[in-house]
Amino acid sequence: MTTLLVIAKEPLPGRVKTRLTPPFTPQEAAALAQAALTDTLRAVAATPATRRVLVLDGTPGPWLPPGFDVVRQCAGGLDERLADAFAGATGPALLIGMDTPQVTPELLTVDFADCDAYFGPAEDGGFWALGLAEPDPALLRGVPMSTPVTGALQRERLVSAGLRVRDLPRLRDVDTAEDAEAVAALVPRGGFARRLARCAMESGTR
Repeated sequence: MTTLLVIAKEPLPGRVKTRLTPPFTPQEAAALAQAALTDTLRAVAATPATRRVLVLDGTPGPWLPPGFDVVRQCAGGLDERLADAFAGATGPALLIGMDTPQVTPELLTVDFADCDAYFGPAEDGGFWALGLAEPDPALLRGVPMSTPVTGALQRERLVSAGLRVRDLPRLRDVDTAEDAEAVAALVPRGGFARRLARCAMESGTR
């Protein structure tokens, strides 16, 4: 069984999904972030796992379902925070973010029997998931984050370490309003899609 790690920020106005403003207000962007996080945590909760961990920048709220351990993100860049999240895992671990509310338990159910790593590329050039049979923080430290080549560099780091890498499907992160519309269309009955429709109506973007 695998430890599932979710790295996230507390959905507070002005601190999350700032690229959604405009067209949305900071409050609406935070509400969309909370909806994305809620859908993500729900999928993780339904996935078989040894342990479920929320690696959080902030304070847990009523959106956190039962069954999760909460650990605080360390200081530093994203590469350091991702590395530290893996450092806390004692066995096989799969890490995802809060930007892909379209994830499903089927996508998150991984088996390391014939591979050493899982890599989930994102459409923006990053990655939405990273799984390691033997978590090694050094595999992430120093990888430039939030660039169009982050995913390629991270995958190459895994391959250069001699790991057998299995790729997961390419997914779209929610960063912009256009992303939000595209992802919501994939899961129209999800909480994120419902919240987007409400926010779009209030903002007059539809």
